[in-house]
Amino acid sequence: MAIEAARLSPSLAAAAILGRRGAPPAALPLRRALPLLLPPRRRRLCFLAAAGGDGRAVALPSSELRKRRGGASSSSSAAPGGGEDEKLRSLRRLLARPDVAIDAYIVPSQDAHQSEFIAECFMRRAYLTGFTGSAGTAVVTKDKAALWTDGRYFLQAEKELSHDWTLMRSGNQGVPTTSEWLNEVLPSGCRVGIDPFLFSFDAAEELKDAISEKNHELVLIKDLNLVDEIWGESRPEPPKEQTRVHGIKYAGVDVPSKLSFVRSQLAENGCNAVVISLLDEVAWLLNMRGSDVPNSPVFYSYLIVEDTAATLFVDNNKVSEDVLEHLEKAGVKLKPYEAILSDVERLAENGAKLWLDSSSINAAIVNVFRSSCERYVKKRGKAGRQIGKESSQGDPATGSSGVQNGTVNALYKVSPATLAKAVKNEAEVEGMKSSHLRDAAALAEFWCWLEGQVRESVPLTEVQVAEKLLEFRQKQDGFIDTSFDTISGYGANGAIIHYRPTPESCSSVGSDNLFLLDSGAQYIDGTTDITRTVHFGEPTPRQKECFTRVLQGHIALDQAVFPERTPGFVLDVLARSSLWKIGLDYRHGTGHGVGAALNVHEGPQSISYRYGNLTALQKGMIVSNEPGYYEDNSFGIRIENLLLVKEVNLPNSFGGVSYLGFEKLTFVPIQSKLVDLSLLSPSEINWINEYHDEVWEKVSPLLSGHSLDWLRKNTRPL
Repeated sequence: MAIEAARLSPSLAAAAILGRRGAPPAALPLRRALPLLLPPRRRRLCFLAAAGGDGRAVALPSSELRKRRGGASSSSSAAPGGGEDEKLRSLRRLLARPDVAIDAYIVPSQDAHQSEFIAECFMRRAYLTGFTGSAGTAVVTKDKAALWTDGRYFLQAEKELSHDWTLMRSGNQGVPTTSEWLNEVLPSGCRVGIDPFLFSFDAAEELKDAISEKNHELVLIKDLNLVDEIWGESRPEPPKEQTRVHGIKYAGVDVPSKLSFVRSQLAENGCNAVVISLLDEVAWLLNMRGSDVPNSPVFYSYLIVEDTAATLFVDNNKVSEDVLEHLEKAGVKLKPYEAILSDVERLAENGAKLWLDSSSINAAIVNVFRSSCERYVKKRGKAGRQIGKESSQGDPATGSSGVQNGTVNALYKVSPATLAKAVKNEAEVEGMKSSHLRDAAALAEFWCWLEGQVRESVPLTEVQVAEKLLEFRQKQDGFIDTSFDTISGYGANGAIIHYRPTPESCSSVGSDNLFLLDSGAQYIDGTTDITRTVHFGEPTPRQKECFTRVLQGHIALDQAVFPERTPGFVLDVLARSSLWKIGLDYRHGTGHGVGAALNVHEGPQSISYRYGNLTALQKGMIVSNEPGYYEDNSFGIRIENLLLVKEVNLPNSFGGVSYLGFEKLTFVPIQSKLVDLSLLSPSEINWINEYHDEVWEKVSPLLSGHSLDWLRKNTRPL
């Protein structure tokens, strides 16, 4: 599944937009209860996220874009006769309310844990704008409304936004960032409102600095979420599903060992406790899984690990007797989800030094800790002690020091679980390999079925095709859910990088154009993500050339050998070079990390043209290999496998370093009719044949009948 690489790390995304900054300023005042998971009528929140900048020289309203393309507005909230959107009207009334009194309000996509996929009750930006893509930031002033999204969603946003919204194409030349835009459209000295629970501390500080150039004030709205206020009683209820234990057979390492590792990191860094807020990190550390978030086996929670204790903050109703016993054996206590702030205050009042990942932990938690530390200092009669960040020089994962003299209360550094989770252990690798083979069998059965249906001219929509694929996957042992909403795009819809078909507007799948299918599954032992592009008729020479060049990039990256400590961005050029030779490219990263029975998009590693992520690829990491090409209003192409980073044995070892390469995890045929053999070198042809030999060897024992015949036909040598 294609991903904008900067989104793998909230700090990288913020840096790309606002630029890096130095030590944090004094704590922003904040104190409120944490009502994130209370019923809608009882809770009020608000939210922000830093977004990148792109667009062409001029940003046009979406209505004008559709007019030029012959489209029509699809926003359900658009007023009849072209009047102002009712939701925007209601929101703007709230901006002027005396207890709010702000000039602009920012609504991002994430929840309080910086999740990519979020529960429906937290989809505030989608509710407000009508744009349903997973990435985007909305900004509303008293007379303007703009939405920023990246290149994966340009076409989708054009279709979904009403005429009241201006689409800002992040990453395109000439389009301002959110902060630049606010500085342009607002007179000096305005108030910009955000919710400190819904964006990272780094992003909040960088936004505060950026808008201060025009003397704007960043306002942390404590008790009221403006979108929730207008959403009202129709807002969906919070998720209430039970959690489950992720067995040691699949986890590979028990919870006490993982907590012991975290505590060793605390001791090494001179800290007393760490707050873990990313949902997949909590799930990984505690060998637990849940179903609060669509497509991701995680549950809404926080975890505090201290040198002698560990506390999980979660809705107790989600914890069964089995899970409770599992946690008790590991020495993990339970507290209500909403108690996280009071426990952070407790740590501050006890003089604890806290490890906080400021790139992902929300600003509310950080500000509560900082303000509590200030009260603690005053209480102890040590006024004037500075509270700030401590960092290790030369460590790109650590913020710069904000300490000149005195005691340090917080270490701002990437979570100790982040890298440990990304480097898979033997059991996790085995689970990923096993689940990918079962997934490959399901896909072989599916493609066999679909080819037959199209050949017999059976009418099928993109939605029906996606639903049928789900049926085939559901037959496989250990299947739990899809790992993301299936991208089933025929013809022009395939050019919408994260296209999501709906029954009301989807196309039929036929034999006159390319069909792009990007899908994945969550199994009890692994997570899959695969894209194939096919043509059921006769592809044009243009389509074959574009497909072949995408395939050449895919092969080049798959065959890469590189020294240890190489960051992923160094390899990105390999996937694009063949396209660049004829002036083509694609607007997304080439590879993202993948969790083991966890999130389909996982950091810190990535492979992207964005060079801000310096995380080195390491043995045991899993990344996607998914170059593509998208011709607007015509077709889309993407070829995606998952790869395991492995050590390679070479005749030399220059400088005494190890060298790394990739091992394929995905085994599904690549359609040969789309390949222009005249463009391929002998070694590239050999790669395809060897890959198909592997596919046949590994997957054929799992098939029979027509699907086995289909696999035999589609793995023949070129």
